Amino acid sequence: MDGRVGKWAFASSSEPVAHGKKEIVRGMDFSIEQTRAILSRTPGVLRAMLAGLDDAWVVHNYGPDTFSAFDVVGHLIVGERTDWMARLRIILEHGPDRPFDPFDRYAMYEQNRDRSMSDLLDEFERLRNANLVELDRLDLAEDQFGLEGAHPALGRVTLANLLATWAVHDLNHVAQIAKAMAYQYGPHVGLWRAYISIL
Repeated sequence: MDGRVGKWAFASSSEPVAHGKKEIVRGMDFSIEQTRAILSRTPGVLRAMLAGLDDAWVVHNYGPDTFSAFDVVGHLIVGERTDWMARLRIILEHGPDRPFDPFDRYAMYEQNRDRSMSDLLDEFERLRNANLVELDRLDLAEDQFGLEGAHPALGRVTLANLLATWAVHDLNHVAQIAKAMAYQYGPHVGLWRAYISIL
């Protein structure tokens, strides 16, 4: 396998690589179904991780210029409102002739003052579900995955790039939430810190 989606190549490879005594396969073919499988699960994952927890777990970050769990959920909400589907519509309607609107990665700080984690989880789930309904209605065909858009900083990207990044963005921030939470108990693990790579 060469990591291609039809005629659209990706940098990753699905060739097996040796890793100790195990064989690990890197990369997989892009598909809308595989993408949607991640996107549809994220609200439930976040609710399972965060709902009902004491604020001590969710409002602290892990260092300067990092996000807390609360920040991450707010950031994901901003993305649901202004990023993924908005940019997909721009690609379908204008192609690369109309650049995407810049995305404010820090808009959640002002928007979520005095809100609860419960409120954020509910809003994220509602917005994500609505976006997936819209995505399903578009019924995208494989020959549309190569359509291009213009990212304001990165340049030309494809529709497949956008959708793949949406799913990987979710996974990245789930990992970031786990890291922020782990750091709250970091001082208490003692000598086990040597084995805890997240710290």
